[in-house]
Amino acid sequence: MLPAYSATSKRLAMSTLYRGIPLYRSFASASNAPLDASRVKITKNPNPSKPRPNDELIFGKTFTDHMLQIEWTQEKGWADPEIIPYGPLILDPSAAVFHYGFEAFEGLKAYRTPGNKIALFRPDMNMKRMNKSAARICLPTFNGDEIIKLMGKLIEQDKHLVPQGQGYSLYLRPTIIGTTPALGVSTPDKALLYVIASPVGPYYKTGFKAVKLEATDYATRAWPGGCGDKKLGANYAPCILPQLQAAERGYQQNLWLFGPEKNITEVGTMNVFFAFKDSTTGKKELVTAPLDGTILEGVTRDSILTLTRQNLDPNEWEINERYYTISEVEERAKRGELLEAFGAGTAAVVSPIKEIGWKGSDIQVPLIPGEQSGPLTKQVASWISDIQYGRTKHGNWSQIVADLN
Repeated sequence: MLPAYSATSKRLAMSTLYRGIPLYRSFASASNAPLDASRVKITKNPNPSKPRPNDELIFGKTFTDHMLQIEWTQEKGWADPEIIPYGPLILDPSAAVFHYGFEAFEGLKAYRTPGNKIALFRPDMNMKRMNKSAARICLPTFNGDEIIKLMGKLIEQDKHLVPQGQGYSLYLRPTIIGTTPALGVSTPDKALLYVIASPVGPYYKTGFKAVKLEATDYATRAWPGGCGDKKLGANYAPCILPQLQAAERGYQQNLWLFGPEKNITEVGTMNVFFAFKDSTTGKKELVTAPLDGTILEGVTRDSILTLTRQNLDPNEWEINERYYTISEVEERAKRGELLEAFGAGTAAVVSPIKEIGWKGSDIQVPLIPGEQSGPLTKQVASWISDIQYGRTKHGNWSQIVADLN
């Protein structure tokens, strides 16, 4: 039996399925009051904390003194944003997020840059993706520029907690959840958007070191027609068991394969790149999987594609988004045509790969002798880091949101 849907849900389904109108457009029209950063109310934490030493910062374990939260109802739209002391959320046990997975999130970082300024790296890309994720699960969309302004105000309250030093930053986690207190699968009529912030160091405790992967075809991260290109919490929990199973065999992450061809899609929770060299022509190629609806539209992925297309000699390099398989990697490694490989994502930024387990043997990925990456991996990491920390400028990728002066 199909679940009982509200009149609003039926109207949304009709407009989406039969009229070709994007879901986010029809759903957002149900909102009355738009999200407005100028209406923010700030309640100071009476007990501000002191910055922790960098060597005590474990990724995602320490949080700042304040958080941002904004409630939404279908009846009234977005309420006044609030910046309040960091603390627990109060939710009804029947809230839709707990039972049906109405939850989407983002991850982005703020960096200390020259002149004592704090900048966000490409936050507009994160807001665009978060709106697409929210719309896919019938949660309200919002003006991304307003959230960026609010994140700036949040950072301003805790700017003394933004760590200093290469590899250190303030990680922000915008999250939107359905909070309707009722059982029954239907469009949530209440939601909460909140942002928390965490001073962080390198994602991996070992720092910038190459990792071992297990090529995984016994479990699937995403599939055509699914939500692999959306940043939903539901995409992540099912991936933990295969990761634990790979770890038992000595591998740090999964290299996700898909379909009978065993196309390479992603690595762990990151996009993945491989570099090859044609032994006949000498032409080099950097490849990553295409955005076909199963691949997360990574901000770091887009940044790498942009920077390599701008900076690498086109007579020497091709930069391609195409399908490629674990068999191609295996065969090209045997012919000496595999140059290097790396994962790419907000948390780790760039993660070098040194080995891939497949069919009982290991594919060795070349590294610079005595180092933990290939030369292109190292160069890409440097390009992105220079922009993030304000050492070089690239368009509007670095957006100043707070001043430490």
